[in-house]
Amino acid sequence: MKSILLDTNAYAAFKRGAPQALEVLQSAPAIAVNAVVLGELFCGFAGGSKSRQNRRELVQFLASPRVSVLPIDFATAEQYASVLIALKNIGAPIPTNDLWIAASALRHGLALFCSMRISAM
Repeated sequence: MKSILLDTNAYAAFKRGAPQALEVLQSAPAIAVNAVVLGELFCGFAGGSKSRQNRRELVQFLASPRVSVLPIDFATAEQYASVLIALKNIGAPIPTNDLWIAASALRHGLALFCSMRISAM
């Protein structure tokens, strides 16, 4: 299996104990998230009744040697622009946060794990 970039929905599925999410995370050689995913998670935590617990569990997850936080850098921004233009040209725009997450996966050569599927980037 390829290393993965974890989307917000996939992290939530993992925390719910979804078997497919557990299987993917256990078998991936490396797991990454980016600041966009972290922002979405923190927003979700802030709106819930278990904010402190969720935050603690996320910090513990991020402390794993298999997990890294990817920067949004110059090359990621260029990838974002390419994806946005390509999607506009075919009339299939997607939400901005999803574009940044996809751009990060493409930039780092990772499979994107989202909505309970693995997609090779």
